[in-house]
Amino acid sequence: MKPPHSNRPSGSGHGPSPRGSGQGQGRPFGGGAQRGPQQQSRPWGQGARDDRPRPDGPRSDGPRSDGPRPEGPRRDGPRPQGGTGQGKPFQGKPFQAKPFQAKPLHGKPLHGKPLQGRPNQGEHSGGAPRPFHAPRNDRPQQRPAQTADTPRGTIWLYGQHAVAAALANPARRLRRLVITEEAEANLTPRLPQPWPLQPERVDRGRLDQLLGRDVAHQGVALLADPLAPPSLQSVLERPGPLVVLDQVTDPRNVGAILRSAAAFAVAGVITQDRNAPEETGALAKAASGALESMPLLRAVNIARTLIALKAANCWVVGLDAEGKAPLSGPALGDRRIVLVLGAEGEGLRRLTRETCDELAALTMPGAMESLNVSAAAAVALYELARRA
Repeated sequence: MKPPHSNRPSGSGHGPSPRGSGQGQGRPFGGGAQRGPQQQSRPWGQGARDDRPRPDGPRSDGPRSDGPRPEGPRRDGPRPQGGTGQGKPFQGKPFQAKPFQAKPLHGKPLHGKPLQGRPNQGEHSGGAPRPFHAPRNDRPQQRPAQTADTPRGTIWLYGQHAVAAALANPARRLRRLVITEEAEANLTPRLPQPWPLQPERVDRGRLDQLLGRDVAHQGVALLADPLAPPSLQSVLERPGPLVVLDQVTDPRNVGAILRSAAAFAVAGVITQDRNAPEETGALAKAASGALESMPLLRAVNIARTLIALKAANCWVVGLDAEGKAPLSGPALGDRRIVLVLGAEGEGLRRLTRETCDELAALTMPGAMESLNVSAAAAVALYELARRA
């Protein structure tokens, strides 16, 4: 008769069991993969129990040997479940360089993270490694501007001053006017009715849904087509200085500059075609109606446009903090000035600086070294207005 527990070592000097070598790493959770010859098994008897079926017979109560065990093959296939029906299945943690903390799922297999270089195999893990899924971004995406309420090629203008100026501009093609009862009462004294199109009376919630809750629409919105840009020759026929913006990208700054240009009788404002904001409701709101009266041109190349303006007997002055002389309106009284302003933070580009006739700076005796581009434009235009 075969002695019981002949495959397990006892404390009486029997040889170690061929359960694995003393090297390598433990088996991950959820897999029944076979250990290689260079892997290590966690010693039994420390917080765990061997539930493999044992032959009938008395059990040896001798102490177990915790010494190293020799290398040897291990039988293939997954570990049988159930055993003698006593105790709980093995729930220990595999030995890893960094401890992996996993909690058992009652009634479901454990899916631990497989060790590097070994697949997650076995019947308990489904037979294949779990696919990797990139994390989802559940934040709501911004909807496109073209919707059923905003046909392609149209823009929404909002604000009392911007809408009133657009309604009074015969060159503006109007499509739809949406207004609240309170805003209509405030807009009528500024622009007496009848208006060019019939208004649609709505509540503020409808305007918030149409334009967004963060938009200061003041209870009125106007759907219209963008204005057609004028030609450079038509702008040169108007009196007054010109303003050129070298890649000023903030629409609110461009709108504020249009407002200052209209206040100081500028002939026109020129921006770059690519790196400049398009005509939007935010730009028109910041311009406070000046978008309808101030010509806004778009140039493909700023340097070539400055050369064309110099050929038309204009004196190009670049506003720069490193200018050698301060900007002086009386000193420029006999010239038609083209004032060039650079982008926010970066200033004028190198080619633009080299194309200017001179570089000038604003006199600022205070602690600040620079101004916002729209504020600098207002101060410079006021200085140029002192020539008269």
